Amino acid sequence: MSAPRRRTKRPLDVDIPRRRRRRQAKRRRPLLIVLLVLAVLVTGAAVAGAGGVYQFGSSCDLSSLHEVRIGQNTFVYAADGSLLGAIPAERNRQVVPLSQVSPWIPKATIAIEDRRFYSHGGVDPRGIARAVVADVKARKVVQGGSTITQQLVRNLYISNERTVQRKLKEACLAIKLNDAWSKDKILAAYLNQVYYGNLAYGIEAASQTYFSKHARDLNLRESALLAGLTQAPSAYNPFGDPAKAIARRDEVLDAMRELGYISPEQYKWAVSARTVRLKPGRLYTEIREPYFFGYVRDQLIKHYGAETVRSGGLKVYTTIVPAWQRAAQDAIRQTLDRPDDPAAAVISITPATGAIRAMAAIVPGRRNNQFNLLSQARRQPGSTFKTFVLAAAIDKGIDPDSSYYVSAPFTYKPVSNGNCEDGSWWCVKTYDSTYAGWTSVTRATLRSDNSVYAQLTLDVGPDKVGEMARKLGVRSPLQVKGHYVPAMGLGSIAVSPLDMASAYATLSAGGVYSEPTAIRKVVLPNGKEDTKAGWGRPKRTRVISDGVAWKVTQILEDNVRYGTGTRASFGRPAAGKTGTTDKHADAWFVGYTPDLSTAVWMGYQGGEIPMESVHGISVSGGSFPAEIWRLMMEKSIGPRPVRDFPDPMSYPQYQPFHRGPLALSYDPLYVAPTTTTDTTTTPTKPTGKAKSAKSGPGSKAPTAPSPRQ
Repeated sequence: MSAPRRRTKRPLDVDIPRRRRRRQAKRRRPLLIVLLVLAVLVTGAAVAGAGGVYQFGSSCDLSSLHEVRIGQNTFVYAADGSLLGAIPAERNRQVVPLSQVSPWIPKATIAIEDRRFYSHGGVDPRGIARAVVADVKARKVVQGGSTITQQLVRNLYISNERTVQRKLKEACLAIKLNDAWSKDKILAAYLNQVYYGNLAYGIEAASQTYFSKHARDLNLRESALLAGLTQAPSAYNPFGDPAKAIARRDEVLDAMRELGYISPEQYKWAVSARTVRLKPGRLYTEIREPYFFGYVRDQLIKHYGAETVRSGGLKVYTTIVPAWQRAAQDAIRQTLDRPDDPAAAVISITPATGAIRAMAAIVPGRRNNQFNLLSQARRQPGSTFKTFVLAAAIDKGIDPDSSYYVSAPFTYKPVSNGNCEDGSWWCVKTYDSTYAGWTSVTRATLRSDNSVYAQLTLDVGPDKVGEMARKLGVRSPLQVKGHYVPAMGLGSIAVSPLDMASAYATLSAGGVYSEPTAIRKVVLPNGKEDTKAGWGRPKRTRVISDGVAWKVTQILEDNVRYGTGTRASFGRPAAGKTGTTDKHADAWFVGYTPDLSTAVWMGYQGGEIPMESVHGISVSGGSFPAEIWRLMMEKSIGPRPVRDFPDPMSYPQYQPFHRGPLALSYDPLYVAPTTTTDTTTTPTKPTGKAKSAKSGPGSKAPTAPSPRQ
């Protein structure tokens, strides 16, 4: 079957005004020259045909081609040596003939990858020209001119290096292969080896992975979605980003409609479904701890490249502790034991090394969930982010014990004619609408007082808060349109549980950041350890003084003793902070001991769904998340000898600071820190732990702490 002819518009200058066209032509000229040179070279190889290709000698001899050997599996082991699972090599694919493939698959693949597949001779000059035009119009590479035959040659037989010589060799071999093989044989070979993401090689494995069905049973929608994955499996991963996968599917369907492979009615039916009805297969059920396993696989691919990891043969020894992993899972299941409960995620990191010891998540009602809630998902952290405001304030020289603010409803007015309803003003209230009046920063931390921390964020500076969070270990983007916004101090910017566990681990380590790591060592196929990669060697950097980290830790210890985090207490030194977002959509508890930092997140995976009636209560960070944290820590490090947080080598140095004027709803714009009055006293230099931490206001439990923050 050959694709129907299409009438094409005149390239480059169609529908572009004359003067604008001249300006664009000047800008495009350097890129146009480069792309046209490549197009001429490749097209020349195609036009030369059999006479020209022989000039490459034996390198363009089909008899010299040998399919790349399918490698052995890569095995991944836990810290105790037990097998977590295998990263399959291509030998795990299941080869099927075209007769056992849905007829929609070849049509969808040809439409999006190589629409003149049945009419060109292995290399498509028209496709190259079309790609050049598209690239010039976009002023970047947006289309490739490689045919399915070229891709087959490149993937199976020759390297992926980007050189003109390699490209010419690829074109030469594609022309010869086109002469030697039938089109159906080429297409079948391509469909049986191409990578569709999520460890699925070939169309049968892809069909089983995404839809739990044979390739012969795929319908039009499913076929279009799979055909769209081969260009960029990670970018269009329907498990991780359904919206992008659907958009890519619709591109495939549009191409099929243009070529006449489907009718307008079929197109309308296919694009009408705006959700992806996936049914994840059980092809890789042998994998233990899928969240951690997926994280490790991503790290391996990042370092070695997908081709090396896919070819297999590696032995990967990781940092995960199976007993602690079970402790995390048991803590979630024991606390959230009903099928309609929200999801929960737990991640634990050793502060001294950055080693990830547990990475567990449970989504009730869903098995083998592929989306990593711990490293990929980002949700608003609520008041757990106040820890970074506190650290930035102490680092600036603000004494939290003797620095006071008024706890009261607070409004920040960046514009004079705004209001609270449309968000032009920042109107801040406490979680439970109770206020403490004139109070210290320390006491406000134990109450998790939003009104005080809004003012403190403005006085410290949102940029300083953002910089502190990044220093400590938050790697999620924190800026909005290039700026740090004040609301960030109350946790308005989404982060991952991995970010929070890592940042709090830095505080536990006395201000020394350790890059999170999941891999201890990698043994190569030749039996030798890869010592050049640096696996197992902690990457540590001091980011704040041990005195600042020590003071933050002392306040967060008090928070576990008699603040908002009392339900996390388990009879040994521990520091932590609760977090609850608006309408109870997300709830957190992040805390640490000298041995382990653990972040717990709870919420519905599908979006910002209120948790206002879970087991009969509205969920807050101090409820289920704190309980999960306590159960996890009791079972993991509970049996270990008790350790106290060490004293710092140097204590924080405090100095007077200028606090901005209090801004209630009827006051003018709150400006910090200009035209202000000094509201602090310079404390006596501490002589030891007992005197330095507990002197001044805030050393006693607040009279009415909110148990739900």
